[in-house]
Amino acid sequence: MRTGWQRRWETGAIIAAATISGLLYAWGFVVDGLWPVLVFFLLPFWWALERAVSRSPAFSGGVGFVFGAAAYIAGHLWLFRLVDVFLGGRLGIGVAFWSLYGSWFAFGFVVYGLIHRGLRRRGVGRVVSSVAPWVVLEWAWPLLFPVHCGAPLVDAGALGQVADLGGPLLLGSLILLANAGFFESAMWLAGRGGRPVRVWLSVAIAIGFSLGYAEARAVRLSREIESTRGMQVGIVQANLGLLEKRTLARVGHRRHLEETRRLLSAGPIDLVVWPETAHVRAIRGPLPVSGRLVQQGIGVPLLFGGSLLDSAGPEPVQSNSALLVGRDGMIRDAYRKNLLIPLAEWIPFLDRWPVLQSALPHAQRFSAASEVPPLRFDDWRISVPICYEAVRPDFVRHMVNEARPNLLVSLANDAWFGDSSEPWLHLRSARLRSIEHRLFMVRATNSGISAIVDPSGRILARTGVAERAVLRGVVHPMAGGTLYARLGDWPGTIALLVIGAALGSARLSPSSRGHRGSDPLRRSTCRHRG
Repeated sequence: MRTGWQRRWETGAIIAAATISGLLYAWGFVVDGLWPVLVFFLLPFWWALERAVSRSPAFSGGVGFVFGAAAYIAGHLWLFRLVDVFLGGRLGIGVAFWSLYGSWFAFGFVVYGLIHRGLRRRGVGRVVSSVAPWVVLEWAWPLLFPVHCGAPLVDAGALGQVADLGGPLLLGSLILLANAGFFESAMWLAGRGGRPVRVWLSVAIAIGFSLGYAEARAVRLSREIESTRGMQVGIVQANLGLLEKRTLARVGHRRHLEETRRLLSAGPIDLVVWPETAHVRAIRGPLPVSGRLVQQGIGVPLLFGGSLLDSAGPEPVQSNSALLVGRDGMIRDAYRKNLLIPLAEWIPFLDRWPVLQSALPHAQRFSAASEVPPLRFDDWRISVPICYEAVRPDFVRHMVNEARPNLLVSLANDAWFGDSSEPWLHLRSARLRSIEHRLFMVRATNSGISAIVDPSGRILARTGVAERAVLRGVVHPMAGGTLYARLGDWPGTIALLVIGAALGSARLSPSSRGHRGSDPLRRSTCRHRG
């Protein structure tokens, strides 16, 4: 029988363990080169949840909330950069929005903790109870900025290449399986479970398959690239502040033209790319229209971000768009952004509460489109996810399936976030989209990080942050057509089926029959269900 102080000490240890795991989770994301901590970041959290099984559901949920809150606080400080840009420096409102989103983020892990507890009390083994609900959480929990624990594997070279089979959820499954291997080994060494041979074997098979697949895929990609004719692309990064770009439209346009001429002076370019909303003045539709006022005599096809104003309907519609000036100087194709960022590109409930406009003085009023057409350039079909759209694997997959592109170009403006971790996180997302669809990615940003990425997610060339720069490189048309593009997030469906099968085959554990004070870790010394 544990005394009061022993229980209080254990409670403190549980909270500390959940906090440490949350911090490791965040640091593995935002600290460059620290991704290896993600292969064991869950050990303290899973230990905490195991200790919480014998307590109330509220306690298990609270442990999940502590983990989620620690991960959010340490990993989402970059969101505060939006306070000055869109809230006019209103710190109180900024803290309220940041905290509200953080609470929703953390509440997802409350649900995870409760599901883990429910599975364990029904006799489901530790590995299934810990791994499968996490995959389902990443798959189903709606977040404005999705977080996948496997995304940093894009920095791990070969291990990240299976993303074209199952996207970020499959990469996350690799991370979770590695954590399960370490956790079950620790439990075995502590005398709280049998030798986890099946888990070790599963980890070895998963890693071996990933490495072998990466090598075979690299050979195929190399052959495909060698068999196609490349295109020389150039990127202009003008490094204008967000509000500076809006208020000094002529200055911004002039700087993009100056940098483009500097780029062309170093050699011929087939296509120049400017970032999101590089041309601030609206292009009036309907298309086609002349693009010569944008080009100003540079004489090279230009793909640029701008505002497209369509007045053909009963009311003018303004869209954040990607437009292509062809060889004849005409703009014939445009892609209008589908996924707008609330409070930045549109204001929810503005018609009902007009006061929101004064509270958000710098928010824009774009309209969202629903179609994802490619931009056509010679024999190229180019899909252009704009800024935030590139962080959404589900949306890029939809775009690729509809447009059938052979090149991805992402236009972005990360000047909102300054020299924070966000530009690096955004670049990582773009690299992962390249692997998922095995397409080259040209990423043009206003203030960094612009890059050219190959179909293996490798950065061929890039700029820095907050610098005026130009970039050039060669890209090749790729066939694409990956398993992930066809089947999507199938690991989430598999994880859900595994939970259902485990519940169907498990019998009630002793704790579910009224032994609420029993210790699940002690029970596991008698019966190991990994």
